[in-house]
Amino acid sequence: MVLTADVRFEGWTTETWTRFLDLWKPRATPDREPTRPRGGVIAIHEDGRLRKLMHTKTGRLDPRGPWPVPLSELAETHHASWALVARAGALEDVMERFGARLKRHDDITSQALLVVQIVREMIQEGEIERWPKRLQGVPPPSEAMVRRAVDAVCPDGHAMVLGLFRHGELWTAGVARRRGQGFDVLAGPEQLTPRMGVLSGDWRRDYRHLARAVEDEYAPLAMGCFAEVDRFRELQVDARPGAWGRASVVRDLILSPIPIGVRLALGADGARFAFEGFRTLVGKSDSLRRLEPYMARARKRVGEAVGDKDVSHTLGFDPLAVLRALLRR
Repeated sequence: MVLTADVRFEGWTTETWTRFLDLWKPRATPDREPTRPRGGVIAIHEDGRLRKLMHTKTGRLDPRGPWPVPLSELAETHHASWALVARAGALEDVMERFGARLKRHDDITSQALLVVQIVREMIQEGEIERWPKRLQGVPPPSEAMVRRAVDAVCPDGHAMVLGLFRHGELWTAGVARRRGQGFDVLAGPEQLTPRMGVLSGDWRRDYRHLARAVEDEYAPLAMGCFAEVDRFRELQVDARPGAWGRASVVRDLILSPIPIGVRLALGADGARFAFEGFRTLVGKSDSLRRLEPYMARARKRVGEAVGDKDVSHTLGFDPLAVLRALLRR
């Protein structure tokens, strides 16, 4: 699942591929950007002593010093944004368990999920520790969960596209085409740009040309996401309820086409924003406070109406919240 055995990469230049990868790097808020810690620190210990210490940005560090110490303190000392500590031999144990459980028919998704499961086991056993615990409370993914999520967003024979613009030009784009149990094409914008024709300079009009080019070149679109690149980056780390739904309403973000599950999830996200706003008003008005029980029941009905259809229910967690947790520092 996810990638087919004969997956094809095409339509990328070094610039557009680098831009696409840069979208998924962790972001810091502007006030912390100049001085925020970067990279991570990895420590290997044995018999109560620190044996090896390495920073992902600067390389090997001097392991001499007090041990054990809280991981948050270890990260702060070495100006790192995360820390990982493992018992000597723990990483070899991960691979041994992986080899013992691996089946001949396991695809890349099954293998990746197996590694995640083994690492979680070793964290619970105390063999591996990590800080910070950004995904605390997120259930471990299962193969069935991945399949349901992919089917809900992009059915077989369809494609998805992310198109980002800057100053009226296509900045970068990524296309994934579904074939059978996985995606057989991961394409960039180079083969799409000539098919888009002359652009107007207004991305809210020009996104249609990109969507049409994807359908002409690859497959019918199941989902398209289009925005200005700077606004998209802001949304990635916007923790406010309803941020994505609000951006869609004011057309800072255009989702077209949009699967029903994603549409309902955005609607629920917007509903949460509306309810939070109402609660703020209630706190300032005695007359409105009488309406709070009715609004609470309405909120419950919205959750029940959406719950069995949206992506959050399919996955067992809120994917937008997870994305914000992973990308924010």
